[in-house]
Amino acid sequence: MKSYFDIAGDGGSGIVAQVARQRSRIDAALSPIRHRVAIASGKGGVGKSTLTLQLACALRARGLDVAIMDADLNGPSQAHLAGLRDAAIVPGPDGRISLPRTTNGIGVFSLGSLLHGADALDFESAARGESHTWRATREFTLIGELLASIDWGRLDVLLFDLPPGPERTLQYAEFLGPDTAFVLVTVPSDLSRGVVARSATALLRHGSRVLGCIDNMSGYYCRDCGAVKPLFAETVDTAVGVPSLGAVPFDPEIARCSDRGLVAPEIDGNLVTHAVDAIAGRLVELLEHPTPLRIPNPAEPPASRQDGLEGTP
Repeated sequence: MKSYFDIAGDGGSGIVAQVARQRSRIDAALSPIRHRVAIASGKGGVGKSTLTLQLACALRARGLDVAIMDADLNGPSQAHLAGLRDAAIVPGPDGRISLPRTTNGIGVFSLGSLLHGADALDFESAARGESHTWRATREFTLIGELLASIDWGRLDVLLFDLPPGPERTLQYAEFLGPDTAFVLVTVPSDLSRGVVARSATALLRHGSRVLGCIDNMSGYYCRDCGAVKPLFAETVDTAVGVPSLGAVPFDPEIARCSDRGLVAPEIDGNLVTHAVDAIAGRLVELLEHPTPLRIPNPAEPPASRQDGLEGTP
């Protein structure tokens, strides 16, 4: 029996050629898309999926063609949020999968349209009780097949809704490649900012393009008085290490609509939708006129790091 150290190259499996072929198919499928943006965090529970759909709606309202790829295969939320849990996944005229669309025209692919109730996605393992050694490979292979098999069309922006975990964020950065920019989402707490800061550092060291960070649930929007009231402690000392793109208050009405699968643009004209629209405008500006960021220096005072990073010369 050979050990791992005895295997030369790909061990005769041809896996290198398989990966190259899949990458070529992915590149061909995504080639008509102008911008790819991954919405990530590292920290779970920050409202990333809801914010992804809100941003997609704001971009769509600006006249852009937008789609969402729900990359959290075993925790897919986008089908539920977008009201597409029962959407049919069918092949188009060219054999590629046709994108289900929301009432306002946003394309959404989510395994939540296929997994119902408490169903979980299962990845078969060749070693009983050792699925962790196979799962990541099988998961990214499936994501690659989906990306290559979906008819994305000519999009202005494709948003990826990523699963939580700093190490997962870096894995997706490697998989999606340098053409994908990242937006990080946090809530205004030291705990959340600390986790998201680690994701930011890892992405910048990897050479990924990080557009900035959004403070989600930054206060509570009171519909009775129209004011934003405190939700987290006022003193936050932890810097994320990338520029702020803006802050979005928590709105219980959007939470209610999300549970019912009602798309957010129908909730218009309040502080929350204005905040999301302003962030969407900033994203468009950054995508069209990119500014490189440098890796944050831990020796810098927190205030200077909080306000944003300098551009590279």
